[in-house]
Amino acid sequence: MDEEIHRYTGEGIEVSYDVRRCIHARECVRGLPDVFDTDQRPWVNPHNADADDIAEVIERCPTGALHYERADDGPEEAVPDENTVTVISDGPHYVRGDSVIETPDDEQLLADTRIALCRCGASDNKPLCDNSHLEIEFEAPGTVEDNSAETGATGGGGRLSVVPTPDGPLHVSGPFEMSGEDDGSVFRGTDVWLCRCGHSEDKPFCDGTHGRIGFSTEGE
Repeated sequence: MDEEIHRYTGEGIEVSYDVRRCIHARECVRGLPDVFDTDQRPWVNPHNADADDIAEVIERCPTGALHYERADDGPEEAVPDENTVTVISDGPHYVRGDSVIETPDDEQLLADTRIALCRCGASDNKPLCDNSHLEIEFEAPGTVEDNSAETGATGGGGRLSVVPTPDGPLHVSGPFEMSGEDDGSVFRGTDVWLCRCGHSEDKPFCDGTHGRIGFSTEGE
């Protein structure tokens, strides 16, 4: 995973922006257009709003491309009480929570509260989404097998581990709730294998298709 981070300092807050993680969800632009204006250079001007308002909007960023550090007495971003995964129609998985991406050998690659994971198989910044799903016209419903009737309303707090397996799926372990963007379907679990080659017939779960099509994560 590559980084390209730019920093913008305002009154009581410093905004950081990782170009490589941005997929133009535009939550920031819609939330505070006076601060986040893609027609201006620099495109982030934290002098144009209160630090609390900037922090609140940044926390809407689903990919973690935007973060902040407070230089005043304001609170830093809190870790969510529950881990959630949202299956985006024709797009990535949005992860929120106490999440960490790590190798099969337990080496930590990224710890964050907000992450967008590629599920089309075409990202050049695997396992993170880089918007390649648009270029390849990836199609997959934002739905999940609903098991909420069996699991009840149990939450998902604690560390969520995401392990991108070589040439294979994402192994997600730890308590979480996964929901489908299209229909609000809910799956609750603690150990699943999510497709990231883009070709499983059981999306968002892996069905072994990556092996048959020769899916490669070389260079990840």
